[in-house]
Amino acid sequence: MDFLPQFGSLFQTLIAFVVALSIIVAIHEYGHYIIGRLSGIRAEVFSLGFGPVLFSRVDKHGTRWQFAALPFGGYVKFLGDSDAASGKDAAGMQHLSDTDRRMTMHGAPLWARSATVAAGPIFNFILSIIVFAGLFMVQGQVSHPLAVAEMRPLPPSYAALEPGDRILSIGGIDLPQTDTGDFAGLGDNLPMTQTLDYRVSRDGSEMVVPGPYPYPALVTQLAPNSAAYDIGLQAGDVITSVDGAPIFAFSQLKDAVETSDGRVLAIEVWRQGEPDLLGFSLAPRRVDEPKPEGGFRTEWRIGIAGGLAFEPATESTGFVTAVGDGVTQTWRIASSSISGLYHMITGAISTCNMTGPIGIAQTSGAMASQGAVSFIWFVAALSTAVGLLNLFPIPVLDGGHLVFFGYEAIVGKPPSDNALRVLMGAGLTLILGVMLFALSNDVFCP
Repeated sequence: MDFLPQFGSLFQTLIAFVVALSIIVAIHEYGHYIIGRLSGIRAEVFSLGFGPVLFSRVDKHGTRWQFAALPFGGYVKFLGDSDAASGKDAAGMQHLSDTDRRMTMHGAPLWARSATVAAGPIFNFILSIIVFAGLFMVQGQVSHPLAVAEMRPLPPSYAALEPGDRILSIGGIDLPQTDTGDFAGLGDNLPMTQTLDYRVSRDGSEMVVPGPYPYPALVTQLAPNSAAYDIGLQAGDVITSVDGAPIFAFSQLKDAVETSDGRVLAIEVWRQGEPDLLGFSLAPRRVDEPKPEGGFRTEWRIGIAGGLAFEPATESTGFVTAVGDGVTQTWRIASSSISGLYHMITGAISTCNMTGPIGIAQTSGAMASQGAVSFIWFVAALSTAVGLLNLFPIPVLDGGHLVFFGYEAIVGKPPSDNALRVLMGAGLTLILGVMLFALSNDVFCP
């Protein structure tokens, strides 16, 4: 399997991966740092990266802020810690005064330690919500009534729509003209013809003009590491035939892929700027997809998203609505991740759905190559995943520390130092094992 891109693309992939990871780690560790400081716990070191220190400075609170040579993570080392994983420096703790002991992660009240540890994942979720909300506000929502902002590049022959047209009906099907309706199911009711009559309002007058099927076999976005991405399809491509049979609707392409049983499909593609149609051989892949009602289904997919034949006009999304949508999107990612893990453990779906650092790096580069919005969306989604992962009740992760604190709250004292060392060692072994398994998926899974 060709699991690494060529050199030029490799460099871009690494840059995108480091940028994405650095943003997420910085927010995560800042959550630990700022809540710890507000709770009276002193941070000695705030580090982005590991290994030799490239740059550092000490602030007025006595914290050393530093950049290290290996930019694949980071940590906050608090007073009384023996290492970046907040292990206890028992020898050093013995020489601290009661006042200084209060400023350590091991001598602070239980509430302060719990808040400091939980803040890392919580800040990751907050980052996701803020980014998603910002994207929803910037992108807006499709306006009511539906109107044409601009036509997308399509094969020439039949587009009589113009920017500014307000669409009243398509193919005899009336469209909702207020925000009390939506466009869901429109494609299910339209006649399956390449050209349809559009009744539009243009410059104050109503007229009927011919226009394209509203959901053409158009590529608006590609899933990283998908079949379509790997053969070189691009956003803006229009698929005009499958195995020699002409198509004009995205639903026709979807049907051909889903019924292929993985058979290689011969497709022809119209690409703006190319004098002739381009030919590709495309093999659909099995993909495990979350179902709206929960669980997963396995489908044949090529990894593209479609859209309308034109860029729809949009209207601004209010702040409250955008934040609510941001929370919903973050929750959707977290819940589908938990569901996916459960179904992998039970054998309901393939363990190849778990990706490691190579897969994440490839996805970083692929999303960055599709534009800033795609990359920013990926950073928000990855931030949710990182926050969720850190809440797992595994020693060395934040969730493991919270379990220890829960034990302390119930029993009245923390686990012994020896027990903590054993549990931390077991947790580290488990994490390394999972990482190696995920890395093997990157290399060997199709």
